[in-house]
Amino acid sequence: MNEELSGLVLGYKMVQNMFRTGFLVRATHTVLTWVITLILFVHNTDLRQCEERGELMVPVLFFLLVVLSVLLYFAVSLMDPGFVLADTVKPSDLESESMMPQSSTCRLRRCGFCLLQQPMRAKHCPTCCRCVRRFDHHCPWIENCVGERNHRWFVLYLMVQLLTLLWALHVALSGISPSATWESWFRANGFLLAALCVVGVFSAVVSVLLGCHIYLVAINCTTWEFMSRHRIAYLRECEDDDSPFDRGVLCNLWDFFCVCGAVAWEQVYHRNAQNPV
Repeated sequence: MNEELSGLVLGYKMVQNMFRTGFLVRATHTVLTWVITLILFVHNTDLRQCEERGELMVPVLFFLLVVLSVLLYFAVSLMDPGFVLADTVKPSDLESESMMPQSSTCRLRRCGFCLLQQPMRAKHCPTCCRCVRRFDHHCPWIENCVGERNHRWFVLYLMVQLLTLLWALHVALSGISPSATWESWFRANGFLLAALCVVGVFSAVVSVLLGCHIYLVAINCTTWEFMSRHRIAYLRECEDDDSPFDRGVLCNLWDFFCVCGAVAWEQVYHRNAQNPV
């Protein structure tokens, strides 16, 4: 009896660890991706017809796009989002450019969980149990935080994923074949209809998600700041549509996609406070 109980406890802990590490989520994403890809290649779709005619460029490009989306998914999922590892920001650094005393809105706060000093725009993630620089949100689909180090890769992944989904949607529609009766039609197109429903739902979700992130990037704002600005000290004095880190759409997009490395947001905040646009 004790052995059975210990075995059940051990099994429960293994399943719990699998959920905690994101193994099941990543495995589900990978399996679902390749099952749908296999359905699109097996049925009489445009991809299958291109193969039969010996025109392999389109099927190869589609296959490589799927591979790229999977690789980007694992890169974003397993990447360090920008965890705060130590008290790297010193209060004296905030006065290097402004020569002004620290205001209450810019004073470094210490995390009540990690006991580390949080740089500006950082937040503690209760799921990861770590503080993340320029915290955006914790994404359950990648089972990882989206932060300063992987946010641009997350947006790039959404772009590639949306392109793949829209192409898959077109391919699935091309394989729907007519039939004499409804029963035979469902029997012939059942797998394609299932793939079509899954791809359609994910296309809508990814489109909305990508649009929201492009908008937030264009105004240099994060999801957390946008949703909780009334609770964030350095945003309380700003208007509803104003961001103290906004440098204009083009500069924001350039900084987001092309500038690598950590940013001292305290200095950016001081600079914008001294030189309001």
